[in-house]
Amino acid sequence: MPFTSVDGDRSLEECISLQQQELEVLDSIYPECIYRGNMNGIVKLEIPVELPETATLIIDGPNDASPAHALSPETVSPQTASISTLPPVLLEILLPASYPFCSPEILSVHATHSWFPFTSALQRKLLEMWQTGEEILYTWLECIRTGEFLDMFELSSAASGERVIRIPHAAPHLLLPLLTAYDKSTQLKTFCQNSYECQICLSSIKGARCILLSCSHVFCRACLENFWKLCIAEGDIGRVGCPDPQCVKALSEANEEEVRRVVTDEEVRRWKWLREKRMVEKDPTVVHCPMSFCQHPVPKAPNVEEGSGWERLRTCPQCSYSFCSYCKRTWHGPHTDCPISVTETFVREYLALPEDSPERAVMERRYGAKNIRRLVERYEEERANERWLEHSTTECPTCNVHVEKSFGCNHMTCAKCREHFCYRCGERLQASNPYVHFSTPGKRCFSKLFDFENIDDEWQPMEGFDAI
Repeated sequence: MPFTSVDGDRSLEECISLQQQELEVLDSIYPECIYRGNMNGIVKLEIPVELPETATLIIDGPNDASPAHALSPETVSPQTASISTLPPVLLEILLPASYPFCSPEILSVHATHSWFPFTSALQRKLLEMWQTGEEILYTWLECIRTGEFLDMFELSSAASGERVIRIPHAAPHLLLPLLTAYDKSTQLKTFCQNSYECQICLSSIKGARCILLSCSHVFCRACLENFWKLCIAEGDIGRVGCPDPQCVKALSEANEEEVRRVVTDEEVRRWKWLREKRMVEKDPTVVHCPMSFCQHPVPKAPNVEEGSGWERLRTCPQCSYSFCSYCKRTWHGPHTDCPISVTETFVREYLALPEDSPERAVMERRYGAKNIRRLVERYEEERANERWLEHSTTECPTCNVHVEKSFGCNHMTCAKCREHFCYRCGERLQASNPYVHFSTPGKRCFSKLFDFENIDDEWQPMEGFDAI
């Protein structure tokens, strides 16, 4: 190769050697980020952004939400998520033969999903970082990989000790799902590639055969499967969770997604049934759906004012049937009382229990103490009314209207249906001759058209009256 001067005493051969060394170093450290091929000095860098710690990502919509943009409030409103990685930034770089003693050329800058809006400005800032004779590719790669370039554009800040990244975008609601999906897939890929020590069998196992729980503890799938299956079979669902001592002490339980990843579908159904059964046993406000095909346990709605009519409302999460927890009928509103015939059995059961008994306390927690007291008062008032009607009135045999007699004869004519009846016995009377009922010997109301009360000492004879 002929000797050619570059910058006086530098040769092309030396430049090519330095380029080769730099590219080999990069290839050994980040083989997944660099691609050279046979492209005559063109190098492609695909650099994922790996943040040092989890950060809060805020994607801001455009400032101009004018009708011309036809943007809905959902489109313009900021979108927020927690992330630890961002999609790769692609750099296409041309290394001239005299590099690193002359500036490299950045042919293009592109962010996957176009999440970074300042690619042209980033291109200029990266070129400004280069100095004559300096190998710059590693510096560029690290600047982007660590997220340092975000600080150059004031997109990153610290708030209450937590890193916050704000990115402007025309459609935040479309960009956020793409970024969160990439972040989750990257974390899963990293987890599967690494090895972890199972805290049960103490073996080092690849992440692909392990389960990462929401508490960040890792166990091998086989150990966790055996443990959880045993707990579900024995009905001890409180232990279906992280076996780490700290989590056991905190009574931490696994969620449904974690359980489904470990045990069979049949065991998942049993686990869910046992959880519902435990909820019913622990929560005295739970009642069962009255629909015969459902019978699902229904808890009381949260944030309901105690003593209000809304405390009786239940909506079944299984069949969506809304009903009253007292009478079990279709929901009749908070101000409409249940039929007394329906609540009578319930109130009698409550009154039959001793005062201050645990059974009464359970019923008061389930239905509300104020509501129960109101039902008891209404029940006792109804019973008092019934006793008064029974002893002080007579019911019309036709329309069942109760009639109270203050004075007069026992021949009554109903003001509602005009029926003639006897006030003493309630028997219907002939409209043409109602008094035959009182003048027929042998009848129980014979000679009792009027009721007379014997009052002792009502009349006292005068002294010497017999001598007159």
